[in-house]
Formats: sequence, structure tokens, C-alpha cells
Amino acid sequence: MDSLRVLGRVLLSPVLKGPIVRRPAMVGAAESIDLDSAGVAEMQRLRSRHGAGPVQLRIPGRRLALLLDPEDVHRVLNEGPEPFSPASLEKRGALNHFEPSGSLVSTPQQRLTRRPFNEQVLQTDRPVHRHAETMTAIIAEEVSALLGHADFTGALDWDGFALMWQRMVRSIVLGQGARDDDQVTDDLRRLRARGNFSYLAPQDRGRRERFLGRLQHYVDRAEPGSLAAIVAQTPAPEGTEPLQQIPQWLFAFDAESWATFRALALLVSHPGAEDQVRSELGQQGPTSAGPAGPCGPRDQPLARAAVLESLRLWPTTPLILRDSTADTAWRNGTLPAGAGVVVFAPFFHRDDQTLPEAHRFSPELWSGDRDDRDWPLVPFSGGPGMCPGRNVVLLTASRVLGELVGQRRFTAEGPLDTGRLPGTLSPFHLRFTVRR
Repeated sequence: MDSLRVLGRVLLSPVLKGPIVRRPAMVGAAESIDLDSAGVAEMQRLRSRHGAGPVQLRIPGRRLALLLDPEDVHRVLNEGPEPFSPASLEKRGALNHFEPSGSLVSTPQQRLTRRPFNEQVLQTDRPVHRHAETMTAIIAEEVSALLGHADFTGALDWDGFALMWQRMVRSIVLGQGARDDDQVTDDLRRLRARGNFSYLAPQDRGRRERFLGRLQHYVDRAEPGSLAAIVAQTPAPEGTEPLQQIPQWLFAFDAESWATFRALALLVSHPGAEDQVRSELGQQGPTSAGPAGPCGPRDQPLARAAVLESLRLWPTTPLILRDSTADTAWRNGTLPAGAGVVVFAPFFHRDDQTLPEAHRFSPELWSGDRDDRDWPLVPFSGGPGMCPGRNVVLLTASRVLGELVGQRRFTAEGPLDTGRLPGTLSPFHLRFTVRR
């Protein structure tokens, strides 16, 4: 019965909503019954019944261990790629449809070249990317066009926001010549949709080759200021497969669009929050710049914190998966090699038995850097497997948020219950009235 409850209340929700491409109808249905809150409650019940765990879930052909203790989360995320590999069985089945040689689904040996390549292009060690000036100019132009449309209709909805976001991301990643290349985005979306079914869906190799061919076209163009230009300029040792690292960046930006739209809902639903971000922008001035470049996420701590809170409250990666590459010892036994390890992020982010802020908008949680002494809030995973593009996507999301609230005032049509924020929030149904 425990296994059935965990399958139905914890693991089924991300699968139904779409692990790689979200299904708006299913996300809306999950919101209507607050499905993710049920998953958190089930994990709390497991902890109460079994202690710190981990607890094993056996399903046909697969052994999974669910983590219940924060120290175990830090351990698994830090001890990678061996003995806890990010290239889990489920992840390989999904991502092989569009990036079979991506860093996330690589062997430890392959990661030795692929992960550093990602970090060099995305400049993981820099809080502000050196192309930030170009990125912020693109963001300002695209948000301005979006607001022009919103002024005409009097509203901002998901369809308009998503269209703006796709144009912006194509320009940032591939170059402004790709702004209107809907085909490259559509091909990736269709390939990712097959990833929702993992090994059950046949691979569309023809579409994948066409998609990768378009990426090669933009790398060859190497438009100044784009990530594609850095790809073209960065040495790639044999086996790196530079082209197959790019789809994951586009994928990550897509998830960040949901977080940014939800963050806007958080700001406008909490009195004073929108004005605080607006004030923060005013204090910078129009030409604010620091030693690392022009205005970036470090220059907008409130906007950045709002995005991070959106990711905490509604994780875009609810299941963080690892596979054990060797037998590992735990307080309650041994987990064999080949088993899967699951971090259910909503449980650690919304555990109201431990976190007083679990269901509240609490941007102060992100006022400083977090480490292993803190409760695991892991919107970008952690350890050696942490998202290498986190600063780029946070720069983008916080700048978009800043441009929106800096130029207009928004009112949510159906504001959030700020006393207890919902466990599931569909970005696809959010809508805002707009005024100057």
C-alpha cells in the first residue's frame, strides 16, 4: 500500500504534467486538486512512519530510494558523478530524443570534457555573463514589444508572454538572426514531447538531424554577443559534441519562463513587493554597471529573489534523479549499484513541519549564498551536477521581471491566496490586467 500511495501521490504528478514538455491541461487539473500538496503530505507520512530513511520503492524492473533527510540530499548531490550519477535511467530515456550526447546523460568519463565545455560557454563561475550587455538589450527590446501588445489588449496572458520569451531566448542563445526561426523551437518542442514518453516513444532521428543542422548553422554564423559565438570560439576536445550541449540550454530557458511568469504573480499579489522591485530599479539608474558588466542579477537582488522563490514554491524540476554506480551504505542498510535515488524537491521546499515559510512568499531566504549547513532548497539541483547556466537564466528572468514591473503596473485576474500559497500553480492560466 505504501508503494501504491507513493506512486500515485508523489511520482505520478510530474509524469502526468509532462516531465520534459508540460501539458497545460494536466497542469491545470493538478492545480485544481492541489496534487503537489498531496505529494508533500505523503512524504511527511513516510518520514513519520519510517524515520529518516531512505525508503525503498520497488517497482517491476526498477528499485528506487526516496530521500527523506536533508543530510542525505546534500550527500547525494555532492557525491557525483560517482557513486551518484546524474545520468539516471529515466533521464537517459527522455533526453536521448534530442540530446543523446548531452552532458546530463553522459558517462563520468564523457562528462570530463562535456561539463567543462558547458561551464566555459555559460561562464558558470561569473555572477554576470560577459555578454550580459547584449542580453539585456535584447530583453529590453522584446519586453517593450510585448508591452506594446499588452497596452493594445489591456492584458498580459501566457500566450503573449511565451511568444516573447521564445524570440528572446533564440536571440540570446543563437543570435538575433534566429529571433523569428520558429522552426528550430518547434522541432525541439516536438522532440521533447517524445521525451515525455522516454523509452516508450521511437526516436525521430530525421527531425533531430534537422534540428541539430539548424543549430550548426547558427554556430557557423557565430553572431557577436550570442552564446553560439562562444560555442564557435571555445576549444572542444574530441567527444565533447558541442552542438548537443545547446538543446539543454534552450530547455532550461523554457522552464525559466514558467518561473518568471509565476514570479510576476507573486509580486503583484503581495502588497508592496512590486513597488520594492520598482524602487530597486530606480536606485540603479539607467546606466548602472559593475566591474563584471552591466545590470545583472546581483544588481537586482529583489527581482532575483522573487524568481528563486517562484522556483522554490513551484519547482520546475520536481524530481531530481541520480543512479547509484556502486553499492552505497546508509544508516538503515545498503543500496545496490544500479538503483535510482529520488529527491522530491517539493517535499523539501514546502515541508511545513520544518520550514515556517513553507507556504509563504519569503524572498529573504535568498538574501545570501546557501550551503550544506542550510536546509536543502535546490531549485537548480546542487553539487557537481548543479545547473551550469543558473546565473544566465537568473540574469534573464530577473531582467524580464524588472522590465515588466518597471514600465507597467499589473493586477492578477484571480490573485493568489498569500496566506497559504497553492502547492500547484499553472502558469498557463495566469492573466494580468495592465496599466501604465
